[in-house]
Amino acid sequence: MNGNDTFNGERTSLWRNARLATLEDLGSLGIVEKAAVAIRGERIVFAGAESELPADLAKADQVIDCDGRWITPALIDCHTHLVHGGNRAREFELRLEGATYEDIARAGGGIVSTVKATNALSVDELVQAALPRLDALLAEGVSTVEIKSGYGLNIEAELKMLRAARVLGHVRPVRVVTSYLAAHATPPEYKGRHGDYIADVVLPGLARAHAEGLVDAVDGFCEGIAFSPAEIATVFDRARSLGLPVKLHAEQLSNLGGARLAASYGALSADHLEYLDAEGAAAMAKAGTVAVLLPGAFYTLREKQLPPVEALRTAGTRIAVATDCNPGTSPLTSLLMTMNMAATLFRLTLEECLAGVTREAARALGILDQTGTIEPGKSADLAIWDIETPAELIYRIGFNPLSERIFKGKRIPR
Repeated sequence: MNGNDTFNGERTSLWRNARLATLEDLGSLGIVEKAAVAIRGERIVFAGAESELPADLAKADQVIDCDGRWITPALIDCHTHLVHGGNRAREFELRLEGATYEDIARAGGGIVSTVKATNALSVDELVQAALPRLDALLAEGVSTVEIKSGYGLNIEAELKMLRAARVLGHVRPVRVVTSYLAAHATPPEYKGRHGDYIADVVLPGLARAHAEGLVDAVDGFCEGIAFSPAEIATVFDRARSLGLPVKLHAEQLSNLGGARLAASYGALSADHLEYLDAEGAAAMAKAGTVAVLLPGAFYTLREKQLPPVEALRTAGTRIAVATDCNPGTSPLTSLLMTMNMAATLFRLTLEECLAGVTREAARALGILDQTGTIEPGKSADLAIWDIETPAELIYRIGFNPLSERIFKGKRIPR
């Protein structure tokens, strides 16, 4: 577990007297008792038993006694709609009165209502609106957040959302991964003309976002109230031509075969998946497409169709978990609560939950080579917890035991 011994003038820090959950291996938390983690610059150079620590690292520039605390990889929220204007509290009331997600969307609510509020804000205003949501995630040990566009539905507004997401990654110590989601809904002026909207807005907007370096991946919403598999394929073809990875909101309200479509493009992930079938799960496993489960939306919408967790396990599909933070169907800014929901509602195991917000979340973003586990060579993104056992991170409700967050080797005050 020892890394490169070349100092190159970089400061070395050592966290000792710790307990590690490295999450390196599938099916295991990778627990190491009486452990240490050494960091040089932004990278981990040693992670393992303190008794195996090389002598040069024991003489680090900075030594921190963890007093037996647990260290895990910093958490990763791999599916959010963090940048937006306004809220949809009124729609929450309507759902309590019996309206369905489809009823609200078809009546002009849902995504389209957020579009109006989002388009009214500048980049700076979108950043200020998003910061409280981002700060809530960071306060729970999150180091990486995926942020989607999709509430602009015109080229300039989609670019504005992505620019705001990039700014968030500069004003806070966090890694922001962006997804272009113009194929989220059709604005009223394009009602019944999905193909025209894709041709006029989605594809040229994608070209501009790519040219400006604003997009890391391309997403879409494949559903009866959104876009068909054929329409999504048009978007994915353009993404492929630009060398961009894809992902997809799929099988949330029905089974249109979106997950199989995503897998056929080698998608990073397919997300939601309540109506996924065994064939779709197998296609995802074969393609290496991660299943991102979103219990916040399931909970908020009071859905009854559970995602087919056992079929995913049987197929060998990797499972990630995320907040789906958005103003309408998952106004959730706690990844700790999300893990509790995933365990309680979906019956995920302890290892599946923790891996789902670390290793598998990194895999779902295509950055597992950079972060998501504790091992030499990776970015020093760590969370240190005041807990007796990792199960506490999932078992407790509304409780945050974070002691310290480390991002790229730097200690971040709470």
